[in-house]
Amino acid sequence: MIPHLSFTEILLILFVVLILFGASRLPEAGRALGEGIRNFKKALSGEEEKVKEVKGEEVKEEKQG
Repeated sequence: MIPHLSFTEILLILFVVLILFGASRLPEAGRALGEGIRNFKKALSGEEEKVKEVKGEEVKEEKQG
């Protein structure tokens, strides 16, 4: 469960991230995070398609049998 964060808390977290990574590496880290999320969503949707295919085959087999 994600707690509700206030604006001040979000700014504090961003400041700590800026201190840890530095301004030069921040765009690189954001790009890598975005790419990881994109790949995760793509893999998840691929699995959903496989499940739909399997369910479709099961329904066809039940209708034939």
